[in-house]
Amino acid sequence: MSVIKNALKKWNSISIVKRILLGMAVGILLAFIIPGYNQIAILGSIFVGMLKGIAPILVFGIVVAAIAQHKVGHKTNIKDVIFLYMLGTFLSSIVAVVASFIFKVGIPISPSQITSTDVMAPSGVKEIIENLLLNVVQNPVQALMQGNYVGILFWAVLIGMAFRFATNSTKEFLQNSSDALSKVVTWIIGFAPVGIMGLVYQSISENGINIFQEYGKLLLLLVGVMVFVAFVVNPILVYTQIKVNPYPLVMKCLKESGITAFFTRSSAANIPVNMRLCEELKLDKDTYSVSIPLGATVNMGGASITISILTLAAVHQLGINIDIGSAILLSILAAVCACGSSGVAGGSILLIPLSCSLFGISNDLAMQVVAVGFIIGVIQDSCETAINSSTDVLYTAAADMKLKRKAK
Repeated sequence: MSVIKNALKKWNSISIVKRILLGMAVGILLAFIIPGYNQIAILGSIFVGMLKGIAPILVFGIVVAAIAQHKVGHKTNIKDVIFLYMLGTFLSSIVAVVASFIFKVGIPISPSQITSTDVMAPSGVKEIIENLLLNVVQNPVQALMQGNYVGILFWAVLIGMAFRFATNSTKEFLQNSSDALSKVVTWIIGFAPVGIMGLVYQSISENGINIFQEYGKLLLLLVGVMVFVAFVVNPILVYTQIKVNPYPLVMKCLKESGITAFFTRSSAANIPVNMRLCEELKLDKDTYSVSIPLGATVNMGGASITISILTLAAVHQLGINIDIGSAILLSILAAVCACGSSGVAGGSILLIPLSCSLFGISNDLAMQVVAVGFIIGVIQDSCETAINSSTDVLYTAAADMKLKRKAK
């Protein structure tokens, strides 16, 4: 018994990143040795299921407790965080558009290969905004059950404000409940290496490596732009706020948040990880308890990159000439649509027909682009989520450090 206890203690002493990389390596190895073994693949589904299951309750509990104990007169910098979310998403779209014009990569579609699909894309920006507004006022119990973070955030803020008039013992109970939920999350995160092993195993077993060869250039452009945004655009944006070397903060966010988001492929599931990282960075809890779940909904720089690049790949493939004005309009539309992608089943991929309509591309052809998006989604969605989720913490930290710098 003592041997097992010591082994677990030694295992837990290894950094979570190293354990995740080890789990990934084992998953890749097993996928080539014994592919199609469902008992291994299910470990990944269990891990993501646990994170998705606890995340809505955790966000609700943390936001209610934080707002209930908010001291009157204590200022937060949530406005600065939201500004960074919007600006970061727009700049990501601009970079994607510029890169698409420099490296004109096409996409294998043609009018003779019309395909149908069972998925329904939104018909316009108006529909996206309407869906988001309806999600805000959804029944709070349904919002928790369905993981509707816009609705969860809305009701948590209202209920938290109501609890500000409660007794100190009630507020203490809310805080203890929030701490208990956070503890459960740390236990689940400890399962991450095994869960990620299952996720990697399933991806390689089902798709293999050769499936990406046909779309290699497109994937390279997508990933390249996301890397450029992560290591060039975001550091510059953060530097304007903190006025010191931004790379230590950028690297920490990518390491602690981006890696787990890459494998879980869910900003919602990564909310607990981001909450823990914000606490580790000693950020203002009144701010990050709201900005992190909000960021999982509206901070979608990776999504705006996907929408812009896949749309322009179709444009280049079909030989459509577009001017600067149309390109700028695409950047704006991609940024706006990306912010609403959490309210659309299928996320950023299903918003591509809307952006394609700007250039007169038919819905049938646009749906071929959607199909390609789903094929490369194993890599595209992982990188997109890593960018989206890690910048939730990055921008929150930048705004917090700016406020503290000004206070000095």
